[in-house]
Amino acid sequence: MHFYITGDIHGDFSRIEEFCRENDTTKEDVMIILGDAGINYWLNNADRQLKNDLTDLDITLFCVHGNHEARPWEAADYDEVMWNNGLVYREEQYPNILFAKDGEIYDFHGKKVMAIGGAYSVDKYYRLNHKMP
Repeated sequence: MHFYITGDIHGDFSRIEEFCRENDTTKEDVMIILGDAGINYWLNNADRQLKNDLTDLDITLFCVHGNHEARPWEAADYDEVMWNNGLVYREEQYPNILFAKDGEIYDFHGKKVMAIGGAYSVDKYYRLNHKMP
């Protein structure tokens, strides 16, 4: 199991797809996305389609929510499950897409990390009205 870190994907996972191909990752590997993954941005079918596409990635996505996306508990039918000694939000149909729960402490190869997501975005509604999915 390997851990990788990125952030501010804003719904464009092409770099992560390329990274997975080039590095022969598996679902055991974890890409930590430090905010603004864009997975729960629109709160409609565009998000569901993205999640369907992301389940095909050979990596597990561990997302810390950013300030340009909905919180997991607002977005869909997420369950809280244990993962790496902390609770995460996960939808059963998308098992490789995990969202950190604020304040939880996770264990990454013996290193303890606390997740605290982004603030509310004052420009969220402007972005929603000026960007096509």
